Amino acid sequence: MPRDGPARTARLYRMVMPDHLCPFGLKSKWLLERNGYDVEDHRLTTRAETDRFMAQHGVETTPQTFIGDKRVGGYEDVRRFFGQTPQADKDTSYTPVIAVFAMAALMGLAAGWAGALGWAGTLRAVLAMAMALLAVQKLRDVESFSIMFLNYDLLARRWVPYGYLYPFAEGGAAVLMLAGVLPWLSGPVALFIGTVGAVSVFKAVYIDRRALKCACMGGNSNVPLGFVSLTENLVMVAMGLWILATLA
Repeated sequence: MPRDGPARTARLYRMVMPDHLCPFGLKSKWLLERNGYDVEDHRLTTRAETDRFMAQHGVETTPQTFIGDKRVGGYEDVRRFFGQTPQADKDTSYTPVIAVFAMAALMGLAAGWAGALGWAGTLRAVLAMAMALLAVQKLRDVESFSIMFLNYDLLARRWVPYGYLYPFAEGGAAVLMLAGVLPWLSGPVALFIGTVGAVSVFKAVYIDRRALKCACMGGNSNVPLGFVSLTENLVMVAMGLWILATLA
């Protein structure tokens, strides 16, 4: 709900150019209107006009919102004004990795239903899809992932290239498991990286008591290193052992 006060109209200055439509300007406008404000939408249509506005008000970014005579600020400031936690201030959360596991479960169940895989085949599909989706998160920015990974992985600390190879190994093993081919390769790979990862996470979290973010969702992850991170690695250990058991 909007704060008490006589002002029910907000002035919004945002950049709207042929080659650039500021998404934060649109978000600010939507948030203001959702909270009952009529928005005077002032569009800055050229770089020169934008620079003049910023110089006049002593700001370095747009959009900028004004309510009455008070400058509220940019999009994050508007969120604070309405009592919402800014994205930059949000605490660590397991939500991203839980979303990945939930989507993997739904995809695996769908594949199992369509292919009549039975409970064992469906479970293997679910776990392999979870590995694949987690690998995709890391592959978005391998450099950032490898940097965060070095904070706790024992092997990567001894051999830096392992941090670059890890997401490819995880994704490759997942694809081979889904295809049901080369089990002599996918099983040992999953078992190896899962075991090293599980030991590394357990040491960092439960022995050294370090408060770290997990690289499991990529280099910009806000997921805390802990139980869910350990679960990812134990899933790979289980998959590796399962695949190897089928070779016996």
